[in-house]
Amino acid sequence: MRESWLSEIRVAGEHAEERPAKFRVDVEPEREVVRVCPIGEVDLGTVGHVRAKLDELRSSGFSRVILDLRGTTFLDSSGLRLAVEVNADSANDGLAFGIIAGPPEVQRAFELAGLDARLPFVRARPGGDGRAPVYES
Repeated sequence: MRESWLSEIRVAGEHAEERPAKFRVDVEPEREVVRVCPIGEVDLGTVGHVRAKLDELRSSGFSRVILDLRGTTFLDSSGLRLAVEVNADSANDGLAFGIIAGPPEVQRAFELAGLDARLPFVRARPGGDGRAPVYES
């Protein structure tokens, strides 16, 4: 019994380097579109960083903003609320807003909340010059 307990501690210690990296928000401008890419967990503790980047870009004059969730590992109700609020604000102020779907565990949150069909999810495909992506519904 004691050996199994010690082996569990050893296994946990061996995987310490596999912890997720610190949360960050990358911003990637692509011609007339800018992508906001949260990397890590979007939750009550980090959603303010995402909101701040989105607000900063909107006030900087960008007219097309994409929330790219491909690097998001977790999304709670505060992340869902952010998406709903930004979408509503964009309808009022003329901002073109879209969301690139995240991994299945992130998309599941949108599905369970019934938001997957109500929010503007887009897909990226190569542009005419093969470099800059074009976003389509």
